[in-house]
Amino acid sequence: MTLIVSLIRREIAGRYRGSALGLLWSLLNPLFMLAVYTFVFGVVMKSRWTTPDQQSATHSTGEFSVILFCGLIVFQFFAEVISLAPGLIVGNANYVKKIVFPIQILPVVSVGAALFHAAVSLLVLLVFVYVVFGAIPLTVVLAPVVFAPLIVMVLGMVWALASIGVYFRDMGQIVAPLVTATLFLSPVFFQRTALPVWLQPWLSLNPLAIPVEGFRDVVIFGAGPDWMALAYYSLVATVVAFLGYQFFQKTRRGFADVL
Repeated sequence: MTLIVSLIRREIAGRYRGSALGLLWSLLNPLFMLAVYTFVFGVVMKSRWTTPDQQSATHSTGEFSVILFCGLIVFQFFAEVISLAPGLIVGNANYVKKIVFPIQILPVVSVGAALFHAAVSLLVLLVFVYVVFGAIPLTVVLAPVVFAPLIVMVLGMVWALASIGVYFRDMGQIVAPLVTATLFLSPVFFQRTALPVWLQPWLSLNPLAIPVEGFRDVVIFGAGPDWMALAYYSLVATVVAFLGYQFFQKTRRGFADVL
């Protein structure tokens, strides 16, 4: 655990080493994207949101921005880790040749660094929630419960993608557009109820759908998550993590030869 924490710190510090603003970029980057998406969807397309206690979408642009930011935090965590996953082992080839180094923790380090950025964004979000909505709901304490299954799911995916990326270098080019597609096919910019009734259940196949909806409910709307959906998602996430780890362990034997 000490090694993992040390590597996470080095990963975070190394990412901003030499830049004038340093860790401040972990805050500025999501805020910039928020401004762009808010202008496009909130101002130009005039998108609005319907909360659980409302019959119509009556939110202001500011309220819509906060709701949008909440979903973007979940996506940014997912995108940051998955986008780098195919090149994770290739980019740390020196560790592969060290027999005593447990390379299976590299995905854990990557997830830990992304989780730090998500935590920073969450703190900023809570400030916006208080300013725009007037209060922070008590259900925010459930945010880690909602986020935890996504962490497990992503970790399993990273183990698999990192391993595949060693043998199939084009995987990075394949993952990039898929991550973008995941953003626009997840309920970050739209609500599940905006889809046709027959299509709504299929939205849950998107790995971000349930975490985005649950995170938004507990952080902004003061509602509890869909516990049944979260339970199913947790089960699937556990299976994905187990299979991803097993795949990584079986394929790692050839890493040194390929690299």
